[in-house]
Amino acid sequence: MSTVILREFNSMYTQDTILATRIYMLAGTLKGFDQTINLILDESHERVFSSSQGVEQVVLGLYIVRGDNVAVIGEIDEETDSALDLGNIRAEPLNSVAH
Repeated sequence: MSTVILREFNSMYTQDTILATRIYMLAGTLKGFDQTINLILDESHERVFSSSQGVEQVVLGLYIVRGDNVAVIGEIDEETDSALDLGNIRAEPLNSVAH
C-alpha cells in the first residue's frame, strides 16, 4: 500500500507566495502513474486527523490524483499500519502550507 500527501491550492497567490488551502493524506494501492506523476489509487481512503477524536478514514475507492497536487509519495509497511489503533490516535489536523 502507498501513502500520498496532497496539496490543494486555491487560485489566490502573489508573485512570491502560493497558499495551500488544504493538505490531506490518502492511502491506497498504487495502480498506475505517468510522467507528470498523475496517480491511480485503488482501494483508497483519506485519513482525517483530529485532536479530539481518533483518525477517521473516509473510503474513496478508485481515485485519480493530478500530479501537480502530489507533495510526497511513500510506501506503507502494511504490518506496522495494521497494528496501529487509529481510533486512539490523536493529532492536530494537517495545517495549510505557505511557500
